[in-house]
Amino acid sequence: MARIYRFAALLILLTLASQSAATTRKLTVLVQEQPLILKYHNGALLKGNITVNLIWYGTFTPIQRSIIVDFLLSLNVARTPAPSAATWWKTTEKYKGGSCTLVLGKQILEENYPLGKNLKDSHLLSLSSKVNELSSINVVLTAKDVLVDGFCMSRCGTHGSGQPKTRSAYIWVGNSELQCPGYCAWPFHQPLYGPQTPPLVSPNGDVGVDGVIINLATLLAGTVTNPFKNGYFQGPADAPLEAVSACTGVFGTGSYPGYPGRVLTDKTTGASYNAHGVHGRRYLVPAMWDPQTSACFTLV
Repeated sequence: MARIYRFAALLILLTLASQSAATTRKLTVLVQEQPLILKYHNGALLKGNITVNLIWYGTFTPIQRSIIVDFLLSLNVARTPAPSAATWWKTTEKYKGGSCTLVLGKQILEENYPLGKNLKDSHLLSLSSKVNELSSINVVLTAKDVLVDGFCMSRCGTHGSGQPKTRSAYIWVGNSELQCPGYCAWPFHQPLYGPQTPPLVSPNGDVGVDGVIINLATLLAGTVTNPFKNGYFQGPADAPLEAVSACTGVFGTGSYPGYPGRVLTDKTTGASYNAHGVHGRRYLVPAMWDPQTSACFTLV
């Protein structure tokens, strides 16, 4: 039995290391994937109208802020062309006890780096507490020149919460443009590891911010479906696979390690996307686990 496990592990390693798409597909077929199941741990989920407050730490241009704000607005606007960001977000309604509408709230600009440019988790918590509201998610966004403990090494962002009775939570996401775009902004940059497939052209012309969108989408879905560490997840509670992180690297059908899957391409700019948003925006959103099909749902 140990030999079988070692052989399966070897096949997986070979798949990740292969530079040939054809070889990758062949090896992937040989490795039998286990069913993807996120267990519901009977905890409360965020539901109803949830206010999203933004705390901008460091220098963000007005255009960068508008890209991210428009993404949040896009999650609840049905009158956009298909495939839409709103359709992607509606997948969260399939989680028992969910159905959450995100409402844009306050925005706080901390452009002068009052806590410096090297932040710890305690600093992030301090920033997230600048808005104290029930039924809210406070999102701390750090600029590309801000260092955060663990950023680019083990995480691109994180989420946490207060007490369940407050129905409030927080998220932090960093802009990886200068520090690790191959880690936190893939597939818009060459990956740090694995198959070196050509990067996609970012839909909003900003690799760092389009990477922020991917990670913010991941953490928003994880926050509403597992806000208090007892919602939907697989694995240990302190390092869980959640609604989107369970589908890491998948953006379209036919994906495999190093290849994000088939997505849409703008014929004029060559930009890649899979979701339409408000104000003519386009975004690349990651796949989300669908509890009704027990599979990663993609828009295209």
